[in-house]
Amino acid sequence: MSVYEILELIFLPLLIVALLALPVYAAITKKKSGKSMRRAMLTNLCAFGAVMLCAIVLPLGGFVSAAEATEAVAGSAAGLGYLAAALAVGVGSIGCGIAVGHAAPAAIGAIAEEPKSFAKALIFVALGEGVAIYGLLIAIMILSKV
Repeated sequence: MSVYEILELIFLPLLIVALLALPVYAAITKKKSGKSMRRAMLTNLCAFGAVMLCAIVLPLGGFVSAAEATEAVAGSAAGLGYLAAALAVGVGSIGCGIAVGHAAPAAIGAIAEEPKSFAKALIFVALGEGVAIYGLLIAIMILSKV
């Protein structure tokens, strides 16, 4: 076993775990203010970029035989389908949360000033919630094909 293989097996996973733990450490040690949270978010994004760079530049390879790779390719289509379904639901729910988070307080304020505007306000809040339902429907369609 060469030195490169030893580094590949031991050092790279430790480096990746350290890069992923760095934002957690930064968030724990800093007090919760706007400036430190911004710095923690930047640290998190930089750590994620560093992990992706390590995965691209120094790939862990050479551990899979050709037979295992053929079986993995057949299973990867299903895995990508599950990933796509999860992304459809997750991103749709995040979009729904943002939409409802902005529409609901405005609707409550409009109803407080003019009680007759309840139906219009309800429509705008329901349109924001529809985004999550659309994401769920897309995920169901994707899972039916997998």
